Amino acid sequence: MMVISEQWSCYRDDDVTKAINVKEKLLDDSWWDSIDYILDFTEPIYEMLRATDTDKHCLHLVYDMWDNMISKVKKAIYKHEKKNDYEESSFWGVVHKVLEDRWSKSNTPLHCLAHSLNPRCSTKERQSQHPNLTPPQSDVEISRMRKICLKRLFPNDDTRREVNVELARFFGCLDDFADEDSLRDRWEMDPIKWWLVHGSATPHLQSISLKLLGHVSSSSCCERNWSTYAFIHSIRRNQITPQRAQDLVFVHNNLRLLSRKTPQYMQGDIKMWDVAGDAFETIEDVGILEIANLSLDEPELESVLFDEITET
Repeated sequence: MMVISEQWSCYRDDDVTKAINVKEKLLDDSWWDSIDYILDFTEPIYEMLRATDTDKHCLHLVYDMWDNMISKVKKAIYKHEKKNDYEESSFWGVVHKVLEDRWSKSNTPLHCLAHSLNPRCSTKERQSQHPNLTPPQSDVEISRMRKICLKRLFPNDDTRREVNVELARFFGCLDDFADEDSLRDRWEMDPIKWWLVHGSATPHLQSISLKLLGHVSSSSCCERNWSTYAFIHSIRRNQITPQRAQDLVFVHNNLRLLSRKTPQYMQGDIKMWDVAGDAFETIEDVGILEIANLSLDEPELESVLFDEITET
């Protein structure tokens, strides 16, 4: 361990008081217990942020991920405080308020509509696995937000009435949705594929479902694209036209995706050529903060980079 090694004695000569404090902390079991506790209740929050901050199609999964995250955070806090679910916890109250405030700022009508159109959310299998979760057609908040979204998407009253009728058939498993294959596939089949196979009888819902269920949940992918623009249109290259910059971004992104599938990307002179950019001459100069945004949706790449930085 670091504090009991010979090198630690050299550091003690430099600042004895600081060295003693650090050693006491690192050898204190209660301090490490506190670290474990912090990691226990923050890990679900990190996992949800990580899942929603990717280019994957997860707009329709945000609500379930939120409920799952809240449950895990509360469980970790109550376990540490040795309290029952019906008891109050002042710390949980503070944490829950912070999470609720953040959710209120981030939640949009599109999240609610996408959640409502997920076939799995209205199945018996979901209710049996998660009895505390409310179906989207019975949730007051989701229903209100869904109506707001539908009014924007379908401003015509007659068309919106047709959409509401289609929603009733979808939620109630009526008409074509009462088919045995349709009911079974709600839970077993991918939501987009389910709508392609079983949604032809409700053309309005099928159209918006295919759009929303294939949508990302945040603007992070766009922000990473802006980072690419900043990499190309920099102080060194500030005379290129907007069209040329757009073309270069297109080429850069597609070349990056193609090159990452080649064995040369992980070795040789062009190893991870797209990570460092102009600000760094080699991959060894890149810090953790610089690579974090580039690897959010690629955990394999992130692990390689973090391991290399740790070793150096």
